Amino acid sequence: MWESESESVRGREYGNGVLSSSKHGVKTDGFELRGQSWYVATDIPSDLLVQVGDVNFHLHKYPLLSRSGKMNRLIYELHDPDMNKIALEDLPGGPEAFELAAKFCYGIAVDLTAGNISGLRCAAEYLEMTEDLEEGNLIFKTEAFLSYVVLSSWRDSILVLKGCEKLSPWAENLQIVRRCSESIAWKACANPKGIKWAYTGKPTKVSSPRWNDLKDSSPSRSQPVPPDWWFEDVSILRIDHFVRVITAIKVKGMRFELIGASIMHYAAKWLPGLIKDGQGQADDMSISSNSNSSGGSSWKDQRMIIESLISIIPPQKDSVSCSFLLRLLRMANMLKVAPALVTELEKRVGMQFEQATLADLLVPSYNKTETLYDVDLVQRLLEHFLIQEQTESSSPSRQSFSDKHMYEGTQRGNNPNAKMRVARLVDSYLTEVSRDRNLSLTKFQVLAEALPESARTCNDGLYRAIDSYLKAHPTLSEHERKRLCRVMDCQKLSIDACMHAAQNERLPLRVVVQVLFSEQVKISNALANSTLKDPGETQYQPLIPNLKTLLEGTPKSFQEGWTGATKDINTLKFELESVKAKYLELQNDMENLQRQFDKMSKQKQTSA
Repeated sequence: MWESESESVRGREYGNGVLSSSKHGVKTDGFELRGQSWYVATDIPSDLLVQVGDVNFHLHKYPLLSRSGKMNRLIYELHDPDMNKIALEDLPGGPEAFELAAKFCYGIAVDLTAGNISGLRCAAEYLEMTEDLEEGNLIFKTEAFLSYVVLSSWRDSILVLKGCEKLSPWAENLQIVRRCSESIAWKACANPKGIKWAYTGKPTKVSSPRWNDLKDSSPSRSQPVPPDWWFEDVSILRIDHFVRVITAIKVKGMRFELIGASIMHYAAKWLPGLIKDGQGQADDMSISSNSNSSGGSSWKDQRMIIESLISIIPPQKDSVSCSFLLRLLRMANMLKVAPALVTELEKRVGMQFEQATLADLLVPSYNKTETLYDVDLVQRLLEHFLIQEQTESSSPSRQSFSDKHMYEGTQRGNNPNAKMRVARLVDSYLTEVSRDRNLSLTKFQVLAEALPESARTCNDGLYRAIDSYLKAHPTLSEHERKRLCRVMDCQKLSIDACMHAAQNERLPLRVVVQVLFSEQVKISNALANSTLKDPGETQYQPLIPNLKTLLEGTPKSFQEGWTGATKDINTLKFELESVKAKYLELQNDMENLQRQFDKMSKQKQTSA
């Protein structure tokens, strides 16, 4: 990480970052550190011991009392003239901030930087170093440095906001967090062509560039500044401060896709489990162990990050990718995020469900007694998708705001192509989860029937899923197998699928008969469409000119081969008649078996 832009400012007047007090009652050459104690380098013995944490400060009462209202009260309002020891356990900024405040009281020059200004400002407020005690006291000077130096600098604003993490609630009450967030937001929303300051990842010619000294080292002078130039700098912030910055950026009107991209960048940095190659095998332990490498020290921190990110994702479709939403949803379920936020996230996934992939949908079920994968989750996502589709199709005038501001080439979901893509995705998902022996028939059937019939022009994918389920569940009864196959439309199977199904011993007999009949119809239609009919027959009329044109434009060898093809067609017709005869035989056998079964059932009832 870069250094502060004001780090190098030393040995100058206040306006350039050096504080000093002209009035002091004790001559001193500075402070000396001995072990865990600070001493004033003077001949006058110390008459006041101040404890801040584990550090002791051996000081003098007068310099502190003349500039700190709190020290006045602690010493004099207790009516204890012998009191010479004070403990300041809750001082914001700790010993480092108090050391600088004490030096200021003694008139020692203090260098202000982005690294110490926030702690010193809060300490000054805590010690009540106001203008009522001395003109130009520490509150006034630190406030002026914040306003005129820090907030005009991109890097210093980031560093000060980062330094506020350990200063709650003081930094919040003193508006340091709000002002830094606003400053960062204004600069992030600036036109990249006009950026004159350095940022992370871009080489600069000077070690500590300042706001007004970057004309020669400006990134825009050497190479174009990308729109995401601010992502890395903002991603170092703690999640609550990141949320404040993103909220301020939204108010400034930044494009929603850039805001979404910054959220994904932040998540990739602070949620290591999010960017793993997810096949549903990650568990709580792997997430927790990996979290130490990027700052997410515990599952509670990660849960807070996820909840905060969900709340600031822009509402527009495609602001973040569907893959990112599903990975975030996986971690949200694992870390037991608030149910209301999980539901909101599921609705967001439903808006972009046609963009999902099979790997993203394979979310493990974290309830040990349930199936391997969370099928109920996919069912809910599909329901949200269908509700969104229905809402958009019923209200065409109420198009989403994102229609006008989407990425180029992105299609809306309210079209048949979206449902077809989702149907293929669901069929692939069913094929994958059908291997789980704990998956109930009801769950499989409900998910398969959730989409309307129009979404599937071909049922081959659904047939593969059914066949896979039958393989993994060989103990299904005849009734259950019939119920399972009822979700499939045999007329929408391709010829290859029909040929496979006709020889599939796992399918019920009735389904095989339906497949044979469907195959017969398809072969009949194929033969009819392949044979040149009389042009007067209207149903084949559009096909004839195309075939004639094709034949006229083909070589003679092909035309001679057409005669052979006609013979093959006749052979297929003969085979088709044979299939019809076999079908009738099977139908008779089935009727005989049914009658015998009925007789046996009546005999059993009579004997009972």
